[in-house]
Amino acid sequence: MAKLTNKKTGKSIDIEDNQFIRKGAEELGVPFACNIGSCGSCAIDVVKGEKNLSKLTQEEKDLDRDKKHRLACQCKIKSGEVVIDF
Repeated sequence: MAKLTNKKTGKSIDIEDNQFIRKGAEELGVPFACNIGSCGSCAIDVVKGEKNLSKLTQEEKDLDRDKKHRLACQCKIKSGEVVIDF
């Protein structure tokens, strides 16, 4: 079981390994609009654990995101802990 943590509040959500972080990120307060990676509303900063996330998607690359700056709607958490800020 992986863990997603909001840096500001310290609140964490458990997420099954290799699953999208979308639902957990939304529960932690990340705003969402389109859910398909075209609007950028769910932009997050990865404070810790970027190696625990899936590779960048084409949608993220199109919005000039990188390993430390992702779209929560596009990420899967492989395992371990990921700390985010937004």
